[in-house]
Amino acid sequence: MKIAFTTSDGVHINTHFGGSEQIDIYEISDEGYQFVESLKFNYEIQEENNEGKLAPKIEALGDCTIIYVFAIGGSAAARLIKKGVTPVKARSEEEEISEVLNKLVKTLKGNPPPWLRKALQPKTTNFADEIEDEATV
Repeated sequence: MKIAFTTSDGVHINTHFGGSEQIDIYEISDEGYQFVESLKFNYEIQEENNEGKLAPKIEALGDCTIIYVFAIGGSAAARLIKKGVTPVKARSEEEEISEVLNKLVKTLKGNPPPWLRKALQPKTTNFADEIEDEATV
């Protein structure tokens, strides 16, 4: 499964989802993890409304299961959940990506908590969701 992290330095989970210019993606299993890619988002024009910044990020995270963020707005969280991506807030700006990945690997080897079991379930979409997604484009 793929896990994403909002980060400014590739080490810490330290940026707000809406304003994050970098999201690092990792592939993880009960055997370990591996870096996949770093998504870059450049915001040269400051928009009054963050909604315009959200769509490309949410679309790019479609194959991720979880995204760890320092902070996230309610609208963005709801849109991610609807796409099957579970947002999780970091404990602090100092929390390291490697710490979270190591804990997740251990958890996957054992008995994952209910929230993680739910996040691991295959994503399903229904016709109404697909119609609404097309209407928002």
